[in-house]
Amino acid sequence: MSIIENILKKVVLETASISEKGQLSASVYNIQLKSERFKTADFEPGYFLRLGVGIDNDTLAMKDKVRSYSVWDIDNTKGTIDLAIATESRGIGAHWVSSCKLGETVYFKWKKGNFLLDQTADSYLMIGDVSALSHLYMLNRHLPEKQVESIIYSDLNHVFEDTDGSNPFNFYNLKPNAIAAILKLVNDMTPKLKGNRMVYIAGDSRVCVALNAYFKNELQWNTKQIKTKPFWNPDKRGLE
Repeated sequence: MSIIENILKKVVLETASISEKGQLSASVYNIQLKSERFKTADFEPGYFLRLGVGIDNDTLAMKDKVRSYSVWDIDNTKGTIDLAIATESRGIGAHWVSSCKLGETVYFKWKKGNFLLDQTADSYLMIGDVSALSHLYMLNRHLPEKQVESIIYSDLNHVFEDTDGSNPFNFYNLKPNAIAAILKLVNDMTPKLKGNRMVYIAGDSRVCVALNAYFKNELQWNTKQIKTKPFWNPDKRGLE
């Protein structure tokens, strides 16, 4: 066992096993993890799991051996968590998810972050690509009494249904950096939002930066109304 592997296992403290694996779309895999720890997890919608990937590859830097993935679903009774992992970045995480096997042990820890469910608004706009789709699905499932509008920009071959087989969002067949087209959709969608409004912006870092500035500077939304989380950077093959 390498020194790096020992360090990683100390940083990523918990263990789980891969109990199910499947392909959801052209570029997205579903990985289900099982652990007794999940039965007692103090979970909030919007949490991530930090997973140790590429542990045995000593050519990777430490920062490349850990990736954060949205929790798509959790079953405390069964002790399982489902992840939907996109592979478009073609980075180490994409390599790991395409090659991992059933029964394989993974090392994880929770990551709360700041892209959590906020139920204080009356209406919501969800904007993201396939990399953020499972995260937005999770948030949407916990807003059953709220108005939720959506703009999911992606090649439609890469999108997938939510865990219950539903398609609650609006999908648009757009290129990853189609900022002008997305802004037009934003201008069409925001007048539909009623009462206290909130937007979740996720996915391509370029889109996140542009839309965050647009909501602040052009639409005059305040910072509490805008939740932003880049899920990947095309220049860096992932952010985490």
